[in-house]
Amino acid sequence: MHTLQISIYVLGLLIALALVFDFMNGFHDAANAIATVVSTGVLKPQTAVAMAALFNFIAIFVVGLHVASTVGKGTIDPGVVDQYVIFGALVGAIAWNLFTWYYGIPSSSSHALIGGLVGAAVAKSGTSALMGDGLLKTVKWIIISPLMGFVFGSIIMLIVSWLFVRSTPRRVDKWFRRLQLVSAASYSLGHGGNDAQKTIGIIWMLLIAVGQVPVDASAPPLWVVISCYGAISFGTLFGGWRIVKTMGQKITKLKPVGGFCAETGGAMTLLIASHFGVPVSTTHTITGAIVGVGSSQKMSAVRWGVAGNIVWAWVFTIPASAFVAALAFWVGHHIM
Repeated sequence: MHTLQISIYVLGLLIALALVFDFMNGFHDAANAIATVVSTGVLKPQTAVAMAALFNFIAIFVVGLHVASTVGKGTIDPGVVDQYVIFGALVGAIAWNLFTWYYGIPSSSSHALIGGLVGAAVAKSGTSALMGDGLLKTVKWIIISPLMGFVFGSIIMLIVSWLFVRSTPRRVDKWFRRLQLVSAASYSLGHGGNDAQKTIGIIWMLLIAVGQVPVDASAPPLWVVISCYGAISFGTLFGGWRIVKTMGQKITKLKPVGGFCAETGGAMTLLIASHFGVPVSTTHTITGAIVGVGSSQKMSAVRWGVAGNIVWAWVFTIPASAFVAALAFWVGHHIM
């Protein structure tokens, strides 16, 4: 593989830009982890984001690096990676994140990054630069992850309803206010474990391209792992408040028991996907789980119009970020 020759300043700029994306990922997707626990009144917003940020980072000790390997080596041909491809991919992903955050749309940071990589790689070398197996795995899970969240969320809600059928609403509320702390922590663990690795994969890809890391390396440098987990945790501390209301109350009205079921279903999906190295969307997962909880009570409990608008954002995420990335790839040639 040809070693890319770039200055230390350009390398530092690209790594910094990757960490900015990672920060934005935490900032944008914090709502996914805390919306339910805040909207049900179990935790105050400041406490919820602090807890979410802590468990985002703790994931470093719990979850492996399978997702980072998929993003770093299984999305686009490493041979086409250069400073312009990485620059375009990151700018495309960051631009889409900013757009959707501003309008309070819970879109996927993960798929914005995948779209960015695809757009920049195609702009350079055409569709031959794409690695079909890795992309197919990602695209399949765009459908699978919300369905798994839906199924897990609705099944857990039905089981809980059956187990507590003889309990008073007050007793149920008391128990699940406590249990929701556990489910929210578990979801944040899954969020950090899956999402931080996407940026790890990007930096790993870049370091391989410049010859700083061997192509056959089984893991990225430790400083990359710590930096990415730290950046996403720091971003979560600031929280994407514009999206919290959409996720927590606009899709369906949640109580602590529903919040627990949605978070638990979402956490199960994220941890399973991370184990198999699939870069899934935390947004897709928790949305599916929330809809599953709402529909398990009655179909009219879900605001299907809001859910439909969110799905349209999912559809446009990869092509929109790919288009911006292709433009940024061209701009990068003129400024770097």
